[in-house]
Amino acid sequence: MSSRSLNRIVLIGNLTRDPELKYTPTGTAVCTFGIATNRSWTTNDGQTKEDVQYHRVVAWQKLAELCGKLLNKGRKVFAEGRMTYRTFTGKDGIQRTIAEIVLDDFIVFGDGRRMTETIAVEKKAEDTSVSEEVKVEENKSDNKDELSKEETVNPDDIPF
Repeated sequence: MSSRSLNRIVLIGNLTRDPELKYTPTGTAVCTFGIATNRSWTTNDGQTKEDVQYHRVVAWQKLAELCGKLLNKGRKVFAEGRMTYRTFTGKDGIQRTIAEIVLDDFIVFGDGRRMTETIAVEKKAEDTSVSEEVKVEENKSDNKDELSKEETVNPDDIPF
């Protein structure tokens, strides 16, 4: 019986560039982007050092299309996937090997309001009425204090 193995990569970092969404000749979506991870440490001398690692990430099919819509440069993201290595021959005829992470799942970090506004803008292009409803909901939540001050309940309106 063979022993089990695990190939799992988990990253939290910032996108180094906007995702590049392409389609294969058969119509399969593929999206590539980079993630930078930072670490800092203090040396024995008391100096703070920093190091940045850059990771190439590839997403396929529906996940690739989602990455193309939701991600952009500088955005903080949680990415989970598996490490793969590819060998190819460059334009100069030299054989090269690259490491890349094949994405299985991701979570976008950031301000929920900014994300809601982005969704509202996307929906506005598709359907104006949906966009207006989203904006109305945002305004209601922003003005909770004002609504509670203006709202009065008439005792005759209570059904019991």
